[in-house]
Amino acid sequence: MGYCLELALRPGVQHSALETELNLERVLPMAAKLTPLPLLFRADSGLCSLKIMQEVCNQAAALSREIALIIKWNPRQTPVEAIAAERVADTNTIWCHLREGKRMCMWTQQLKLKGVGTQANPARRVMRLIERTIDRHGNPLLLPDYELEGWTTTLPQKFTMQNVIDLYKDHATHEQFHSEFKTDMDLERLPSGKFDTNFLVCAMAAVAMNILRLIGQNALVGKDAPVRHKAKRRRMKTVMQEIMFKAGRMIKHAGRWVLGLGANDSAHTVFERLYRQLTPARQTSTA
Repeated sequence: MGYCLELALRPGVQHSALETELNLERVLPMAAKLTPLPLLFRADSGLCSLKIMQEVCNQAAALSREIALIIKWNPRQTPVEAIAAERVADTNTIWCHLREGKRMCMWTQQLKLKGVGTQANPARRVMRLIERTIDRHGNPLLLPDYELEGWTTTLPQKFTMQNVIDLYKDHATHEQFHSEFKTDMDLERLPSGKFDTNFLVCAMAAVAMNILRLIGQNALVGKDAPVRHKAKRRRMKTVMQEIMFKAGRMIKHAGRWVLGLGANDSAHTVFERLYRQLTPARQTSTA
């Protein structure tokens, strides 16, 4: 989880959805090689584009793989107040009261998007409307405040509306990966004014990030890892502090070089285990 398959370096004025379908031509086949399990393409509203949805479905057909999508809907010029009035007037609308002065309803829209979805799993949009008549501080509002959200998906019907929303919520983890890549890898500012040089730096950083991610998952999440809060992964900064930036010294004794680590090093056990795992692979590749 959290591996980097490809990077696209673009001018700052270029929209995030422009030419993204070209990146999907390379990324989705690579992702399909990593696991035989079904794949889920998940993106925010900046990538709410018919071309992107069509490319995901085209790759699913070309690879003969089950690849679904969840893309946050971009309402653009949608009349939120008019839709809210329809839902309030509809007696069949089921409202869920979250607290006093706040209620929510959900429904599904069947979509007819050319080249998106299949006959078994057609494209649909999960909609959620939140009405607030009292704000979070307990102050009554003169007029109701409406918040309309939607998620376009090709997931099978067995996934309920709440399942779709919950699956999209995990997209926030992806933003943490962005943060790690920029801050932990010290790439908030690229070193050159030339695109080719910066692209090479990003490509090398992606390799380093994948290696650190592999080390973090294999070394810092096990039972012998240093005592920390329970987690399924460790940030790049944690991996570097625990495994890479270690206080030690090289000692030559009896004609052999020995790496001396601190006696109170909490990560010594996992460091040794990881080193023993990698040593046979290194010797095999050298031979």
